[in-house]
Amino acid sequence: MSRLTLISHHLCPYVQRAAIALLEKGVPFERINIDLADKPDWFLEISPLGKVPLLRIEEEDGSEAVLFESSVICEYLEETQPGVALHPKDALTRAFNRGWMEFGSSVLSDLWGYETAQDELQLEAKRKALMSKFATLEAALGDGPYFAGSSFGLVDAVFAPVFRYFDLFDTLGDRGIFEGLKRMKRWRKALSERASVKAAVGEDYPQRLTEFLEKHNSILLRLPAAA
Repeated sequence: MSRLTLISHHLCPYVQRAAIALLEKGVPFERINIDLADKPDWFLEISPLGKVPLLRIEEEDGSEAVLFESSVICEYLEETQPGVALHPKDALTRAFNRGWMEFGSSVLSDLWGYETAQDELQLEAKRKALMSKFATLEAALGDGPYFAGSSFGLVDAVFAPVFRYFDLFDTLGDRGIFEGLKRMKRWRKALSERASVKAAVGEDYPQRLTEFLEKHNSILLRLPAAA
């Protein structure tokens, strides 16, 4: 059996995607967290983009390979590892889901701007962008509890880290981002209760995220809580 090592960062949502997939598959793996502000030389030697996640695969014959990019890692795990299927068998439905996974990456781009905004104009622009994307998702969701109904899949693994941010953001004030989005709220709740989602980060995640906001002088920490 291959030995798998996930090269990680405590906060990275893309790492969480891969961790959730590994946990859902029930695949044993080691996790090594690095400091992205002080990347070790060994990491830079094996990471073409200097980013996480990486999945290091050590075969029984002594050979080794390193995969980068979360979507590639998740697809590899789906194709090679036993356990529950995280992609549908139908090619068209798989392609449809991959599109929504890419949509999740665009949401993360807006979310980065939201959490690092230093003034109210920036924050409001990103708040509106997130609300627009979440409204699009609301229209795409069915009866749930997950994206594809009763089965948890890779689209869920992509959006669980997105929703996790708001567990902290909600304590800083309700900005109305999920207002009127009943399906989104139900989906968010179902994902937050999933064992793999809970285990994808450490217990100190909220503290680390707060420190990240402080480091970036986020206006979220300086605004009065919204009513």
